[in-house]
Amino acid sequence: MRKTSFIPYKNQLIYCPILVTLVSHLNSYTMYTLTYESKAVPNLTNAQVEDILKTARAFNSQNGITGCLVFYLNGFIQILEGPKEKVTELYRRIENDPRHTRVNLFSEDEITERNFPDWGMAYYPISENSLGHAEFLQFKRNLRLLADLSKPTNVTAILFWKRMKFLISSPPKRVK
Repeated sequence: MRKTSFIPYKNQLIYCPILVTLVSHLNSYTMYTLTYESKAVPNLTNAQVEDILKTARAFNSQNGITGCLVFYLNGFIQILEGPKEKVTELYRRIENDPRHTRVNLFSEDEITERNFPDWGMAYYPISENSLGHAEFLQFKRNLRLLADLSKPTNVTAILFWKRMKFLISSPPKRVK
């Protein structure tokens, strides 16, 4: 399609090359979101999870990606937002990361605004001793509260919060 410098306005064509260029530039910046869940490899250590967090925070910061990662009872659920090519690149890296198994993409959308503009990662190191601990129970309550107070603006964000609430409602399996 050929770009012109005329914009329709009140049944007239107005000559405006700067506005046409600006609109064209804004349309080329497609925001994208996806959400997935995965299982961690058995015996993933807290140090390995913290390494995932450190790497993710650096990559996300450099590439304009925001979102939320929840690691709970050996399962990851994450929503990512940002430039489509960067979010897709990150998701491919996650799929190929040997610390993740059963990676399942369950929603994706093009978006016009972020639901998680300033978000990082939610993580609570869980051990056998912490499963009934008050701090751990407060962590779960806080996640539920965040889900209830959020105002998702797209299907992917809605599904992320629903799935996250389901995940943290799952009873922990005690190791024998």
